[in-house]
Amino acid sequence: MVLNKDTAKKTAELLLQINAIKLEPENPFTWASGWKSPIYCDNRVMLSYPEIRNFVREEMAKQVETLYGKPDVIAGVATGAIGIGILVAEALGLPFIYVRPEPKSHGRQNQIEGYLESGQNVVVIEDLISTGKSSLNAVKALKAQQANVKGMIAIFTYGFSVASDNFTKENIELHTLSDYDHLIEQASETNYIKESHLQTLLQWKSNPKQWK
Repeated sequence: MVLNKDTAKKTAELLLQINAIKLEPENPFTWASGWKSPIYCDNRVMLSYPEIRNFVREEMAKQVETLYGKPDVIAGVATGAIGIGILVAEALGLPFIYVRPEPKSHGRQNQIEGYLESGQNVVVIEDLISTGKSSLNAVKALKAQQANVKGMIAIFTYGFSVASDNFTKENIELHTLSDYDHLIEQASETNYIKESHLQTLLQWKSNPKQWK
């Protein structure tokens, strides 16, 4: 769920500006899942642009406080959200931890890196939501350590129904700075995309698995 339309469009504008999000309907990308896609998103690019990362940091920190007050800990999902998670934790003056996709195979075999006490309130920071599977895997790891996961805030979501279903099933609240609908609206208004490509981009979201 997007809290603020202006923030959503501004976030989309900035991510398009630095090519963190690319829209190429005529030359689709192939995701690791094998899906063909007219969009590719790598929000980590944003970390290389101080003004933009500061905007994202401040907006995410503001949403954490608006939605949840001050949690005890900010958790980033490895690896994409470690950088922005640290920035949000710093902005709020809070401890930071991050969650690996799976426990390490050596040493202490940690999946959660950093100090976490049982019962602490945690807000999870993520960079991108597709199906939500990897994001919710991090939530499960935190809950296994008796953390109280208040919710998750991400930079961007494709808005797939499968993701919404997955978050609902796990009873986890998800908010994002921007999403696919606001991205396409912004790209259309600023002539970033051709009018002839608009329908293609809308069709992809309705059935991404079978597209192309």
